[in-house]
Amino acid sequence: MRHTGGKGLSLARRLYTSRTLGFALGLLCVGGAMYPLNPSRWVWGLMLFNGILWPHLGYQWARRSKVPYHAEHRNILIDSFLGGFWVAAMHFNPLPSATTLSMMSMNNVAIGGMRFLLAGCVAQVLGIATALLIFSPAFIPETSPVQLYTCLPLLVLYPLVLGWICYRQAHTLGRHKRELLALSRTDSLTGLLNHGAWKDQLEVEFQRCQRQQQGGAIALIDIDHFKTINDTYGHVAGDLVLRQLSKILKQNLRASDQAGRYGGDEFCVILPDVPLANAAQAMDALRDRFACLGYEQTPALKVSLSIGLAAFNPAHSDATLWLNDADQALYEAKTTGRNRVICRTDGALHRVLLNRV
Repeated sequence: MRHTGGKGLSLARRLYTSRTLGFALGLLCVGGAMYPLNPSRWVWGLMLFNGILWPHLGYQWARRSKVPYHAEHRNILIDSFLGGFWVAAMHFNPLPSATTLSMMSMNNVAIGGMRFLLAGCVAQVLGIATALLIFSPAFIPETSPVQLYTCLPLLVLYPLVLGWICYRQAHTLGRHKRELLALSRTDSLTGLLNHGAWKDQLEVEFQRCQRQQQGGAIALIDIDHFKTINDTYGHVAGDLVLRQLSKILKQNLRASDQAGRYGGDEFCVILPDVPLANAAQAMDALRDRFACLGYEQTPALKVSLSIGLAAFNPAHSDATLWLNDADQALYEAKTTGRNRVICRTDGALHRVLLNRV
């Protein structure tokens, strides 16, 4: 219910602007067509109420409703009913009638599509039938120059305003869509790419390397003894360590590099167009910086990293094999003493140990 109400209030605010302008311009259009007919005072009063007061009353009605969304749809149908009423009251004068009905229909389509257009047409027919019961049926086939000019503001200004409102709404929706997409691809704790988003980037990089015959490297990073950190210092300290590592990665990687959280205490990095030796130096420097970090709340906490690196191998048929090379290198780093960087090249046989404790 809260969601529906919020949506309805937003719709009511948007329509308040367009309805206020549209009915003010419509008053000019209908007034120009009605003036030669010498209508009664109550007809002039109804026109003034419809053109000036109704937009404000309709907005307050929707705003104070329990379900503003439904109330605003009701208001739009009332708009259509009144439009049909004035068409018959003008004795179907061609230009003012066509202007009134088309502006109403355009508004209905913009709000609710074809279904709401049909509902609006039914409301317009009911409005015409009501007016025919009040006024004598007649048809005025000619539009005077004065009536033509009183229709022009509605024909020119209202579509511009409605188009601008629709553009702003589309722009807002597009921005929200981009924000949601970014959130769906981002790890909430670290701000890095999540597992799925990073795997997608890995596939893109693998295809690029194959297509351009260029190399690159990927790194898998594991925080040593992370479970012990959580058990000894608590999960708050563990989360701090994860955020510190993500901060180090953001500060020390290039703009073209893609870092992500692979899962738990494991991170991953794509290093495009970098020879394996240079990638190993960069990862070893990162490992060294991270090991030197201090934690004010837990001074005794010392953390190290194990890193597995793998170069792009043209012989691989898919990115999974490239990732498997890095995973094997990480496994060797963890089983041969941790706090080190190990590289794999030429498949699974050649190993380069860069750092020993």
